[in-house]
Amino acid sequence: MTRTRLVATRLILVLGAMLLGANYAAAQKVATNYDTKLDFTKYKTYKWVTITGAAYPNQLQDQQIRQAIDSVLTTKGMVKQDSGDVTVYVAYQLSVTDATQYNSFSTGGGGAYGGRWGWGAGTTTTTPETIQNGTLVIDLYDPAMQQLVWQSTATKQLNPSSNAQKNQANLLKAVTKMFKDYPPGAAK
Repeated sequence: MTRTRLVATRLILVLGAMLLGANYAAAQKVATNYDTKLDFTKYKTYKWVTITGAAYPNQLQDQQIRQAIDSVLTTKGMVKQDSGDVTVYVAYQLSVTDATQYNSFSTGGGGAYGGRWGWGAGTTTTTPETIQNGTLVIDLYDPAMQQLVWQSTATKQLNPSSNAQKNQANLLKAVTKMFKDYPPGAAK
């Protein structure tokens, strides 16, 4: 393999690793906390409740979030009930925050000189960009104990698609990830 081809191969591998890293960074960050003393397999039925003072999205987004959570809870063997006694209450909260991301672009700086690699002069331009981070929090409350027993949080940089089905699929993916290890402590 020639030196030029070897350098080109290494460059492709480095760029590939960077793209994989960027893709990983774009995934939802999920954190879950729960009461470790409880047997979560006892929660078989649930009812939606709202959190006083919490801000909720528009009616369409509220419906989509609830549908995604209902879908995942159904796969976990739970049954939604709108009335009567239930074993757990389900609620969610949603927030969007602005953050500043700095993007840098470099020109020049590398090349072959007389058959050898070296570094030359280059310029770097950095520009700030405001990005939005969305956080979805799902809470499970035990009505008998009147307390929060399980909570999962997913945070992701928002970059909604103009395709509503793709947005719904991404939401379902996030909720599925949030409930990945639910019920906690259950045999795998």
